[in-house]
Amino acid sequence: MKAAVIYQKGGLPQYIDFPEPAVQNDDEVLVTVKAVAIKHFDKGVAAGSHYSSEAPKDNGRIIGGDGVCLLADGTRVYAIGVSGMLAQKATIRKGYTVPVPNGLDDATAAALPNGVMGAAMGLKFKADIQPGDVVLINGATGFTGRIAVQIAKYYGAKKVIVTGRNQQSLDDLLLLGADEIISVLQDDESFKAQITAIHQTTPIDIIIDYLWSHTAEMILACIKGDGSFTNKIRYVSIGSMGGDLIQLSAANLRSVNLQLTGSGLGSWSKQQVGQLISEILPEMFRLATQGALKIETTQVKLQDIAELWNLDVPGGQRLVVII
Repeated sequence: MKAAVIYQKGGLPQYIDFPEPAVQNDDEVLVTVKAVAIKHFDKGVAAGSHYSSEAPKDNGRIIGGDGVCLLADGTRVYAIGVSGMLAQKATIRKGYTVPVPNGLDDATAAALPNGVMGAAMGLKFKADIQPGDVVLINGATGFTGRIAVQIAKYYGAKKVIVTGRNQQSLDDLLLLGADEIISVLQDDESFKAQITAIHQTTPIDIIIDYLWSHTAEMILACIKGDGSFTNKIRYVSIGSMGGDLIQLSAANLRSVNLQLTGSGLGSWSKQQVGQLISEILPEMFRLATQGALKIETTQVKLQDIAELWNLDVPGGQRLVVII
């Protein structure tokens, strides 16, 4: 079979002939792969920079963790792979599949789940979002951030504030449900003044952070209390596109009712992952089929993987390999 194989951390994947994966036990099944989204997670694993990365095997390793595939009876499902998914064939776990509705195309069904994981899991399980909450999304102009805006509103957020670099992308978020936009390109004092003014008028309940680094430090400074009673703020770190480290004042933790947590692989319980597969993803597939959850993709072919691995896709879109 043809597959995208990586031989060393940081190397480009190669489109080559590779042995078909073998089913190892009764919980696995061999499938025909249709579409796989290329995510920051996949690139981080391939580069060895993600905390879940493993060294490639001597004979190479197929990349790609999930995608849309066909079962032996022709049923189309989204699945998490046991073997790498960027190949014509893959093995999956039987219990980790979600049926794809007839009205949903392969590219959208392949791209949506990771964005949902990076948005809904944090909002639902880490932030415990409630109807009427005010939500700030730091770094919302990317693919997952755009999904987070829409899901936050779907879950009942009264107000969604978003930050980002690209002004056009920020303006686009207003069409997806955002209520206020904040540019991270302005000077620090203007950035903090804008967030402080919003927080004083409509206290922020939830912060979903895809950037971390200096913007996180500024946001935390804006919500630091003065000894008065405060609302509970649930701060959820999901990404670190701006950098992995921050300086955190102890006064931030003592002066405000602050819950600081993260959302990602390893932080979710088995029950929560089960709920993602059985309830959340089917619900989001339904919304996408109805046009109530909107995403954009850039579609490429598997044989072009090496040339397109570092393709700079338009802002807010996801690269999807069609197999």
